[in-house]
Amino acid sequence: MRKLLYALAVTTLLFTSWAHAQPEFKADHPERYTVVKGDTLWDISGRFLNNPWYWPEIWHVNPQVANPHLIYPGDRLALVYIDGKPRITKVASGDVKLSPQIRSEAIDTPIPAIPLDAIASFLTDTRIVSPEEINGAPYVLEGEDGRIITGAGDKIYARGEKPADRVGVFRRSQEFVDPDTGEFLGLEARSIARGNVAAENGDVLTVELTRSSEEVRIGDRLLVSEDRRLTTNFMPSSPDEQIEGKMISVDGGVNQIGQYNVVAINRGAREGMKAGNVLAVMKAGNRVRDPITGETIELPSERAGLLMVFQVYEKMSYGLVLKATRSLSVGDKVVNP
Repeated sequence: MRKLLYALAVTTLLFTSWAHAQPEFKADHPERYTVVKGDTLWDISGRFLNNPWYWPEIWHVNPQVANPHLIYPGDRLALVYIDGKPRITKVASGDVKLSPQIRSEAIDTPIPAIPLDAIASFLTDTRIVSPEEINGAPYVLEGEDGRIITGAGDKIYARGEKPADRVGVFRRSQEFVDPDTGEFLGLEARSIARGNVAAENGDVLTVELTRSSEEVRIGDRLLVSEDRRLTTNFMPSSPDEQIEGKMISVDGGVNQIGQYNVVAINRGAREGMKAGNVLAVMKAGNRVRDPITGETIELPSERAGLLMVFQVYEKMSYGLVLKATRSLSVGDKVVNP
């Protein structure tokens, strides 16, 4: 009976906590804010809220304002109260009022959710593939005039079936494996260059490189150039499902992870992850020896950062660390914020 009552109490507490979860405005939040070039949605959310991922819940779409869903440099944001609840909205004039009026605005680029320069290569080129896909792709034989290293403006020769007229040059990178289950999650194909197939001679392809971020080498692979557009319209959000995963890799192979590092996590679309989802990073506690019993005890994990997922695959995702209160590491847990 005692166990049952305890279970009911815990369930009630969890439900109550969930039911009362709501945006928390900062004590020093502004009443008005003018968006400036270089702002991100995360920056602006953090000016108003202690928990920026609740931004969609307090954003009020003003139908009298052109493009009410998008925020541009020069836009004026204001804290208003609608049905007694605080909301943030774009205003059409210097006065904070929701009166019917039309606003004309110059065509401009809306501010992104997070710094795009930190993730651009992952959104446009670098991708997760299967080993079979990259192993069956055409491979670079050599460059023009027998060169073994080439770049933009050069010709390269590759062998294999032409994937398309426009191709990307990729290099086999990390293989991701779930650290807990051993499941293979995917293979990272890192983008090196782009080019056009200029000629075919049997199974030998002549490719003219139009741009490169690294030197193309013998053995690099050709895949279809997808021309994916940068996604800028995702908004900070808490995952719909309960998430508990781990950071399994960091771009660049650094030992310590900090703000604006790109990380891979072992949770993807099948677990309900979506672009824009925010996760809290939990730093594992130290393992200490109990001086009385001699046992090894692991101290509790502590919240040490926040990341936003920006690219989702079936079994894994990429995220950008937006906040780190201490140095993070591969293996740290990620959970709902």
